[in-house]
Amino acid sequence: MNSYDVAIIGSGPGGYVAAIRCAQLGMKTAIIEKYSTLGGTCLNVGCIPSKALLDSSHHYEDAVKHFEEHGIEIPGEVKVNLEKMIARKQAVVDQTCAGVEFLMKKNSIEVYEGLGSFADATHINIKKNDGKTEKIEAKHTIIATGSKPSTLPFITIDKERIITSTEALKLKEIPKHMVIIGGGVIGLELGQVYKRLGAEVSVVEYMDRIIPTMDASLSKELQKVMKKQKVKFYTSHKVKSVERNGDEIVIKADDKKGKEVEFKGDYCLVSVGRRPYTDGLNVEAAGVKLNDSGQVEVNDHLQTSVSNIYAIGDVVRGAMLAHKAEEEGVMVAEILAGQKPHIDYNLIPGVVYTWPEVAAVGKTEEELKEAGVKYKVGQFPMRALGRARASMDIDGFVKILADADTDEVLGVHMIGARVADLIAEAVTAMEFRASAEDIARMSHSHPTYAEAVKEAALAATEDRALHV
Repeated sequence: MNSYDVAIIGSGPGGYVAAIRCAQLGMKTAIIEKYSTLGGTCLNVGCIPSKALLDSSHHYEDAVKHFEEHGIEIPGEVKVNLEKMIARKQAVVDQTCAGVEFLMKKNSIEVYEGLGSFADATHINIKKNDGKTEKIEAKHTIIATGSKPSTLPFITIDKERIITSTEALKLKEIPKHMVIIGGGVIGLELGQVYKRLGAEVSVVEYMDRIIPTMDASLSKELQKVMKKQKVKFYTSHKVKSVERNGDEIVIKADDKKGKEVEFKGDYCLVSVGRRPYTDGLNVEAAGVKLNDSGQVEVNDHLQTSVSNIYAIGDVVRGAMLAHKAEEEGVMVAEILAGQKPHIDYNLIPGVVYTWPEVAAVGKTEEELKEAGVKYKVGQFPMRALGRARASMDIDGFVKILADADTDEVLGVHMIGARVADLIAEAVTAMEFRASAEDIARMSHSHPTYAEAVKEAALAATEDRALHV
């Protein structure tokens, strides 16, 4: 029987990064993955493939709608080759997954392909795809089994017409009308992909606004922009039935007045969130406890109810984000090595990769009001930037929330071109407890989108914005 200092179950961003850091710190490390490729949801059916399709569809939309204005003329009709677009997406996925495989070899990490399940707290059974079972011993185990798409109890996902994000990433045709249940990140991103390619898209959301966990001003602006892109929104609608009749899907929902509304489409994308995935893990055999939501219970050090077993990523509490899982993977590895790492969960940014992009870190206005914190607001519109006008990406703004007394930055909320990258400046500033004036006094290169951050900081500092 092979023995290891650390065994990691799951090879997503949390799991494979944890494995690399453990190996770097001198631990004999194994990683167990039930699928034939490494990388988990993010690399295979999540972050990476969705961004590939978002980029491809964005190029198509630019060619159809914007090239002429830029002085670029294309003879003949611009056409979508969906099969080729999906193939390019898959090539990106394959290359990225192969990169993880290379990193495992580079760091001498033993990879086991099969379903890992606990025999007890220090032994793991690995059921391989050929039906054979192998057992390994691990001094410590990190559970990194991630999440799966959620559904509603009355919906039957047939993976053909009633689909999750997994199937939406490999459709063989462009839908005529895609009805999306759920106005969160996944639904909006994939909805925008197919809207650009020619589908009619309707978003049905239970809450009173889309992206409901983010600052309300971002929700309002994104909905306004996507409405201009001809996406239809039905907020405060409670879906109560989804039925398939041949190639037609009929969705019934009650609006906020209790009146029944009916939607018909040829595809229904169910994107009502994700659930922690522990199926087949046999945590009971190890004594690991789950909470009522199905998450693995952990303490502040990500340690489970069993002292030598840890859990990270989507399978534990907190935002289901790849970069959060990575930070937790590194944290556990360093704890096992006797170090004292920490994570400030308030400073883990959230991003929506629509266009315009949406990004945020820290507290929302709603949270500050609820906590009774006195704050000031500095906001700057993207359309006032020379860079935005040059690129024809003028939608959105940057908003900075700062403490009314100390001027410390408490939250930064952005919508606009490239804000998924721009948010890192805000994270850095807040990590070092910067004030709005600190950011306002930093030189920002011109012309860039980043100037909006400086201007928003100036606006929060005695209303000193220069370009509005």
